[in-house]
Amino acid sequence: MFVRFLKDESGATAIEYGLIAALIAVAIITGATTVGTAINQKFDYIGSQIGTGL
Repeated sequence: MFVRFLKDESGATAIEYGLIAALIAVAIITGATTVGTAINQKFDYIGSQIGTGL
C-alpha cells in the first residue's frame, strides 16, 4: 500500500495544474491592469482636450 502511494502521481498532477492556472490568472490580471491604465490615460487626455476647447 505504501509503495502504491509513492507511485501515485495524480495529486502532483493536480497541484501542477493548479500552479499553471494561478500563473495564467496572474498574467491576465497584470495585462488587464496595464491595458486599463493605458485606456484611462487616453480618456483623461481626451477629456482634458475637450475641456480646454481644443
